[in-house]
Amino acid sequence: MLAIRLPADIEKRLDRLAKRTGRTKTWYVREAVLNHLEDLEDVYYAEKELIAIREGRSKTIPIEEVMKQYGLEDRAVPQRRSRAGRSRPPNRAANPEVPVRARRPTRKSA
Repeated sequence: MLAIRLPADIEKRLDRLAKRTGRTKTWYVREAVLNHLEDLEDVYYAEKELIAIREGRSKTIPIEEVMKQYGLEDRAVPQRRSRAGRSRPPNRAANPEVPVRARRPTRKSA
């Protein structure tokens, strides 16, 4: 069991939502935690892996190799043009010191 304290304005919003929809406040808080927890875990693990890569304890895999491994090599990897006109893979951070925020698509239950 977990007890949390919320600011009064959030508590009022939650109470209003629960009354309007016929669901409990507990249901909404549980849903919010479950939906957000996966994102928080993904960010934590991505940042941990980024540190391991920078410290040389882990290595990156080129996208072409990953695509080949999963049988996707026939699909073109889009290229971006840098300001100097050279091609580079998309989504490569210009500043390697900026933390990466990896997100995995959330799985919605049917």
